[in-house]
Amino acid sequence: MQINLAHLRDQGIDFAVFDADATSRMDGDRSDLLASLTARARISGLKVDKSALAFREGSRTRFYGPIDLVHYLALRGVSRWTHSLEV
Repeated sequence: MQINLAHLRDQGIDFAVFDADATSRMDGDRSDLLASLTARARISGLKVDKSALAFREGSRTRFYGPIDLVHYLALRGVSRWTHSLEV
């Protein structure tokens, strides 16, 4: 299965946003998924200081991850997916 991701850099911080959500939609499972995808992105050679999940709930895009990154993404969004990972 392929997961789209955006690898972005702003204010000296490299971050990844993954187009994915845990099937259970529980915080613990989202945390595990985020950690796993972040590790895979790093193994593939991407520098990732912070990361988040992006997923749809109803008609809205929601984000899960560090609160500062979530706030940033809520204001700016993700313009495009830049990479994909095989999982």
